[in-house]
Amino acid sequence: MSTTQRVVVMGGSSGIGEATATAFAATGAEVVITGRGRDKIDAALARIGGESTGYALDATSQTDIDAFFEQVGAIDHLVVAVSGSAGSGPFVDLKLEDLAAGFDGKFWPQVRILKAALPHLDSQGSVTLVTAGSSRSAFPGTSGLAAINGALDAMIPPLAVELAPLRINAVSPGVIDTPWWDRVPEAQRTALFEGLVATTPVGRVGRPEDIARAIHMLATNGFITGVVLDANGGTNLATGR
Repeated sequence: MSTTQRVVVMGGSSGIGEATATAFAATGAEVVITGRGRDKIDAALARIGGESTGYALDATSQTDIDAFFEQVGAIDHLVVAVSGSAGSGPFVDLKLEDLAAGFDGKFWPQVRILKAALPHLDSQGSVTLVTAGSSRSAFPGTSGLAAINGALDAMIPPLAVELAPLRINAVSPGVIDTPWWDRVPEAQRTALFEGLVATTPVGRVGRPEDIARAIHMLATNGFITGVVLDANGGTNLATGR
């Protein structure tokens, strides 16, 4: 990638977003990351290196989103990795206000970011949303997450046609060992990871770098658009293991 390429990674101060920013910076791109906390952003920038800068903003705030895109200028590639944790749990116990909070924490921020970014995106560039494998699986306790991420996934093909030649794709990760899981008690998290290792064809949970490579590929391959790419280690496959 040419050093003239500008890449914005929304939610780039940790996990998948940070790994994606690192992958782009390693190719010489100018990378801009966003996150909620200035200290966390500065720590991530030190790890990312290269020509990288960061902005602190609240991705649920339309005012913050609009102000950011007015400042950042022209963009070649946009990666939207902002997420939330609300909306999970058994359906019989799922509070509708928690499901609404899940949409407010992920679906609406990603949609708002895309709309605000459009005037600043190069028409030959790309947008990659980070959704989640819950939308394409059948794990108990994930119906709310499936609804949130499935809504984003469903938008990808029509947006790719409507916004062409701008390319619109998504990566749908499986279980990735990131700080997103810190909210789950350690013993429960360990048991879940060990169960996945035993039943997933690749024999491990995912790493942020796995998803970053998938995002980088979609962004830089000019012949791919309208795709929701599963990056889940084969958890949706029947293995007989």
